[in-house]
Amino acid sequence: MTSATTMTTALEPAHRERLMGLAHEVSFPAGTRLFEEGHRADRFWIVRTGTVALDLHVPGRRPAVIETLGHGELVGWSWHFPPHIWHLGAEAMSPVRAWEFDAEAVLAMCATDAEFGRAVAVWVGRVVAQRLHASRVRLLDLYAPYGSGSLT
Repeated sequence: MTSATTMTTALEPAHRERLMGLAHEVSFPAGTRLFEEGHRADRFWIVRTGTVALDLHVPGRRPAVIETLGHGELVGWSWHFPPHIWHLGAEAMSPVRAWEFDAEAVLAMCATDAEFGRAVAVWVGRVVAQRLHASRVRLLDLYAPYGSGSLT
């Protein structure tokens, strides 16, 4: 887990409190697909307990697990950027309890409060950067020929 991308580290208390005002608790049994790559992204989650695997469709192969997320981590960032389509898939690897957020409500709050909106955008941007790096490393690990280059 990258602590700089967890909500409690990335958002100041007043912004966390505002965001949490929109949260509702959900739970998913192990094996539940939270979302599928290419589908409409209209919500996101913060993991309370359990683990969620992010995966990427690879033609002719099983989906490649890119990263596993746990306590305090953001599941889903595609809701924040048009065209609001999931870039990855996600599956509960164990029973998961999470806070769920309606993307439209959060984006509306971001639009009416520029400071809050900037804080959320910076947080989500950090998550995107971290996930991009994790995806690159994982795909190189899975599919690059041995000795094809360094990861830096």
